[in-house]
Parts: sequence; structure tokens; C-alpha cells
Amino acid sequence: VQLQESGPGLVKASQALSLTCTVSGSSITSASYAWNWVRQPPGKGLEWLGQLTSRGIVYYSPSLKSRATISRDSAKNKVYLLMNNLKPEDSAVYTCNAVGPRESNFWGQGTQVTVSS
Repeated sequence: VQLQESGPGLVKASQALSLTCTVSGSSITSASYAWNWVRQPPGKGLEWLGQLTSRGIVYYSPSLKSRATISRDSAKNKVYLLMNNLKPEDSAVYTCNAVGPRESNFWGQGTQVTVSS
């Protein structure tokens, strides 16, 4: 499974961020996988943002306080992350992750997002 994130590298505070995770090697509707978005701010640990299951159910981190929406386009085999009302502290490397059979993990390269005030 290969994952590739894409999106704007620079966003202004209070604006929205839209990121795309393009998946290859497996269908995002496969029952074998769940799809996560995570981020890592500079100098900090990895933070889980949310998960999209093969059935289309989404779980979110409570810390996002409803600012995030994870969705998918099954025809394009893409998973999306939309975050509203961005703040400078949202600056981080955003990465998509797939958890597969036997707890296998697959990671994209990550994309840097900087929120300017």
C-alpha cells in the first residue's frame, strides 16, 4: 500500500486546510484497512487526528473540537482531511496512515503545513 499526501504548504490563520491522501495498492473500501490522519508539530510527538474505516465511519480526536472533517472519494481512491479555522499551532507535518492486516502500518511521506498569523 502506498500513500501520498498533497495540499497547500502555507495557510493563513482562520482559513481552512484541505489535504488529500492518494492511495494505491489497495482500495480504500477494503475491509482490511483503516485510514488515519496524524500530524507532528515541530519539536512535539505524533498526534492522531482521526480515522476513516472501510465502512465509511469516521472517528475524530476530541482535541480537534469539531474543526476537522475526514471524507473519501472511493472512485478516486482518495481520503481527505478538511480542517477549519486554522491556528498557528496547527502548523505541523500532516501524514496519512493505513492500518492493515496483522496491525501492519503504511505511511505516506507527510506534507508540511505552516499556518501564518
